[in-house]
Amino acid sequence: MIKIRLQKISDAERFYEILGNPHFTYFNVQPKSIKDERKWLAENPKRRKNNTEWNYTIMNDDEIIGAIGVKINLHRNHIGEIGYFLDEKFWGKGIATQAVKLVENICFKKLKLTRLEIVVQPKNEGSKKVAIKNKYLKEGLLKKVLKYKDGSMKDCFLYAKVL
Repeated sequence: MIKIRLQKISDAERFYEILGNPHFTYFNVQPKSIKDERKWLAENPKRRKNNTEWNYTIMNDDEIIGAIGVKINLHRNHIGEIGYFLDEKFWGKGIATQAVKLVENICFKKLKLTRLEIVVQPKNEGSKKVAIKNKYLKEGLLKKVLKYKDGSMKDCFLYAKVL
């Protein structure tokens, strides 16, 4: 059984390790160093206070196996976008599906959001399954919505759930 907790600065080394996996072709974030990851994690309380992001560590027993978060839309603060990553050893085991359910509960009940979105690259079959299993509806294809570090732009499907 998995659980989520607010992220800690001490999670930095494990996140750096997970995000450094060369098989992460659909997750567009990779910290340059553990120091940079610590710096980013140190800003989480500010993001929560400003209600712009709520980021959680995914735990399997006492092991850090990934992260999940929600970014609040600045102009429509009733909408949140969920994003997540998992250690490759845990792919395909239903863990991301469970983590989305856990964060969704926080989003709808605590944060009072009324719409949640998951943006998925068309070839990312795993994330499409996560969205569908959690009863998100595919609303369409967003053209050139995701910008990679190399400047390339990717299309993504938009899945959403409305309270």
